[in-house]
Amino acid sequence: GPKVTYVPPPPPDDEQAIFAHYQTGMNFDKYDENVVQVSGLDPPAAIMSFADTNMCYTLTVNIAKAGYSKPTPVQKYSIPIILAGRDLMACAQTGSGKTAAFLVPVVAQMMRDGVTASSFKERQEPECIITAPTRELIYQIFLEARKFVYGTCIRPVVIYGGTQTDYSIRQVKQGCNILCATPGRLLDFIGRGKIGLRNVKYLVLDEADRMLDMGFGADMKKLVSFPGMPQKDKRQTLMFSATFPEEVQRLACEFLKTDFLFVVVGHAGGACSDVQQNILQVSQYFKRDKLIEILHSIGNERTLVFVDTKKKADFIACFLCQENIPATSIHGDREQREREIALREFRSGKCPVLVATSVAARGLDIENVQHVINFDLPSTIEEYVHRIGRTGRCGNTGKAVGFFDNNSDGHLAQPLIKVLSDAQQEVPVWLTEVAFE
Repeated sequence: GPKVTYVPPPPPDDEQAIFAHYQTGMNFDKYDENVVQVSGLDPPAAIMSFADTNMCYTLTVNIAKAGYSKPTPVQKYSIPIILAGRDLMACAQTGSGKTAAFLVPVVAQMMRDGVTASSFKERQEPECIITAPTRELIYQIFLEARKFVYGTCIRPVVIYGGTQTDYSIRQVKQGCNILCATPGRLLDFIGRGKIGLRNVKYLVLDEADRMLDMGFGADMKKLVSFPGMPQKDKRQTLMFSATFPEEVQRLACEFLKTDFLFVVVGHAGGACSDVQQNILQVSQYFKRDKLIEILHSIGNERTLVFVDTKKKADFIACFLCQENIPATSIHGDREQREREIALREFRSGKCPVLVATSVAARGLDIENVQHVINFDLPSTIEEYVHRIGRTGRCGNTGKAVGFFDNNSDGHLAQPLIKVLSDAQQEVPVWLTEVAFE
């Protein structure tokens, strides 16, 4: 393709913008009701507050400034496990604080070890590599890392596709301790000799089930088998996701030490109970009318609409604009600049409706998304759990509607019933009938 020239705008660096965060919702304390299971030998005790960890003063201040008053269950269990040097696989519902659960202890250990960035070296040797499946998510993790390292000599850097390579190289050269990267750009930079792996102490796979499946599994195997990458017993490997199908758990064992710990908060792969789910029987031909009806009824509330193809995302966004509903779209064929503008317009409320493919299904933290509409249901139940998890985050409540077409979605009937009943949602009678057919 044509040479990519896009250089993203630098992130704001005044203190107020760095520490900007989401307000916790009225159900935040309900997270503590979740049952937590830890599998594996000799797990360290959970912490009850961030003060229980013996972290240095700077990090404690940064945690408070970032709006973290008390740890969520995934943080209570994961932080001491990581501080104890153990490998970890953690499964917790969407929007419950998994990013901080790995960043806080990794940064704490780096501060303890006196890590400082060595600037302007052709080849940088980061101590921590964090990888995630989408550009928007990895950038969000990078912004979160900036909060915890504020006022220290630890330098996080983010690199991802769709941006000018020379620009990313310049960012890395200025010093890099925590490298946040999408798989393609990461392997490219290692191949170019811009990133060395000798010093890697922490390897973090966010959305780990996606990182190990058909999508990126080969890339991850390539990453850990590079000459220079410390063997698994010489590094700490951490995996986080809201869903961990059993076959992925088996794959994960290849990357983790034998004594790794597995933390499950609530039901493994369960949906967040703060999202009110509603499954409607809508055939392919009536979906557009139903979408318009719902959008008119909810007014200007921020709504994410998921569809199954890139072409359809543009088509539906265009169709909504013609119906005087301001909408934009995001998918893998849009240029990075366009993807960033679409998200910015959605966040600001200029376009209260964002039509998306699964590129926006995982990890994205956008405040005040009140509704998720699955115009097309995804092919797997895991993807459904991630999609509806774009609302009802951080103790806030949200609503999710799914259009179920008997002809194309029959395979989802049984797993949907399980997800609905686990989250104490009403199961429609017709859905049970379809499942038994």
